[in-house]
Amino acid sequence: MEEIVITLVTFMMTGPDYQTFCKCGKCKSDIIVLSLNNLPNHYATTETGRKIVFDRLNTVENRSWINKRIISAIHVVGKYPKHD
Repeated sequence: MEEIVITLVTFMMTGPDYQTFCKCGKCKSDIIVLSLNNLPNHYATTETGRKIVFDRLNTVENRSWINKRIISAIHVVGKYPKHD
């Protein structure tokens, strides 16, 4: 889940829809953490297990569901940043 969220947050923050939001490391980390806290955990202890979990999560439906949590996190962090 972490790999997918980091990739999607990075991709979304470079797109035109979120140009007005802060892209500093602190805000980006806060968006990632807030997103992950609102998504279920998926642990793997082997490379094979990691691949299985990644393949299961990396579907159009799951990415759409994950994107909604990320978009919510972007707006929360944008409204309440932890810096000036």
